[in-house]
Amino acid sequence: MTDPIELFKIWFDAADKAEELGEAVALATADAKGRPSVRMVLLKGADERGFAFYTNLESRKGRELAENPFASLCFHWKSLKRQIRVDGAILPISDADADVYFASRPKDSQIGAWASKQSRPLENHFEFEAAIAKYTAKYALSAVPRPPFWSGFRLVPSSIEFWENRPFRLHMRHIYEKGDNSIWRKKELYP
Repeated sequence: MTDPIELFKIWFDAADKAEELGEAVALATADAKGRPSVRMVLLKGADERGFAFYTNLESRKGRELAENPFASLCFHWKSLKRQIRVDGAILPISDADADVYFASRPKDSQIGAWASKQSRPLENHFEFEAAIAKYTAKYALSAVPRPPFWSGFRLVPSSIEFWENRPFRLHMRHIYEKGDNSIWRKKELYP
């Protein structure tokens, strides 16, 4: 297959059927000094524009992506014995796309986005519960708007690597790299 996005969609659809959280992906970022960090996020879209996910922009990942707009994703689907790694530049999601996705979330998740000071110290859990109660009351009879500090990012891939377990360590490993002309080149790699 010459288009890695199409191959990704085939593998992702299989993972979505086989795994409880097939959309879970490890996101690796680095701060301005190059110190790495990794955490799980949920993929919310993948197409020719890239791989989309959403977060609090003031969270550690949001700050790191603002400082160093490059990242890696790693999907691992244990039941399928498959892995996909994606490397590339980070672009912000448009406000219109962020608004549409935020509006699709359950109301308690929308309230949680307002109430959570993601990645910052929490003195006690009551503080968080009080914030949830405050925003629940505030938006009890109305739609919850997207907070100005909440949006998304799109990882625009420069390389996508597919790995599949095979007997006797004869694993399949292909990497697609995008050239300056935006054409994908495929190479087979030793496992």
